Amino acid sequence: MRRVSSRPLFGIAAAVCAALLGYAYYLEHVVGLEPCPLCLVQRGFFYALTAVFALAALHGPGRGGTLAYATLAGIFALGGAGVAGRQVWLQHLPPDKVPACGPDLYFMMEHFPLAHTLRTLFTGTGECAVVDWTFLRLSIAEWSLAWFAALLAVAVAIAWKGNSGSGS
Repeated sequence: MRRVSSRPLFGIAAAVCAALLGYAYYLEHVVGLEPCPLCLVQRGFFYALTAVFALAALHGPGRGGTLAYATLAGIFALGGAGVAGRQVWLQHLPPDKVPACGPDLYFMMEHFPLAHTLRTLFTGTGECAVVDWTFLRLSIAEWSLAWFAALLAVAVAIAWKGNSGSGS
C-alpha cells in the first residue's frame, strides 16, 4: 500500500495559522484592539504552530519525521489551548473575582524581573477578562480555543495517518 504525503495537510495547517495571525494583526492595527498578555502568549503559540507546520510542509518527512512534527505541533496546540482556556475562564468570572489590571508587556519587560513578567503573561490580568470583540457570540479567546482544538485534531490526524500504512 502506497503512503500518501502529509505535505499538503501540513501546508494547509500552516496557511491557516498564518491567516489567524494576520487577522490578529488586523484587529490590532486596523480595528485598534490592544492585545492583552494572554493574547500575546496565544499569538506566540500560533507562531510556533505556523513554523512547525511550514517546516514539515517544506521538509516532506517520512513516517518518523511526520510523527515528530505532528507531535510537536500537538504540544504547541495543547499549550495554546491551555492559555486560551485560562483567558476564557477569566472572561467568565464574576466581576468581583477578576484580577486587577496590570501594566503592559513593554513596561513589565523593562521594570520587572523576567520571572514576574512570565508569570503575569501566563496567568493574565484584569484586561484579559475584557471582551472587546465577538463574532457569532464568541470572544477572541473562545475562537482561539476552538482553533487550537482544531489544529490539535489536525496534528493528531496527521500523526495517525503517518503511522498507518506501510512504506515511507
